[in-house]
Amino acid sequence: MSDAGGTTAGVAAPTALPGVAAVRSPNGVKTLVLPGAIKPTGTWDLGARAGDFVYIAGMRGIDPKTNTLVPGDEARIRQGFLNMQTIAQSEGASLRDCVRIVVYVTDMFRFRPLVNRVQEEFWDKGPYPPRTIVEVRRLNKDDIFEVEGTFYAPVKK
Repeated sequence: MSDAGGTTAGVAAPTALPGVAAVRSPNGVKTLVLPGAIKPTGTWDLGARAGDFVYIAGMRGIDPKTNTLVPGDEARIRQGFLNMQTIAQSEGASLRDCVRIVVYVTDMFRFRPLVNRVQEEFWDKGPYPPRTIVEVRRLNKDDIFEVEGTFYAPVKK
């Protein structure tokens, strides 16, 4: 049953935006769904906008064309950052607008230097956003790396 605001059982009706399918919560949180981006592998979405901030879910080294993991450790890490960048850009944010990232790796000794090298490429040797890097026992599909980010992207008025 719908209420006067067009919501059904507390879920907002879809809001159409150019190139982006989105759903807004009753308080205006917009779920991000991007054509051409990776496809979520479970009960999660790529990201959400809440006011002037964009929160991007953990991105792995998945090729958006095939939805499969990219071969090679450094290439996979690079693709994870590319996937995060694509979602941020869809909301008008650049990597310089990143206010925090969290990186998960399955082997700190092996993968932290690769993450640092790829991050230097993406941020052109700094300045860098605050980062937390955590070694975890296992990631989805036995991947080696995942990155999530928060971006400041003021809503255009």
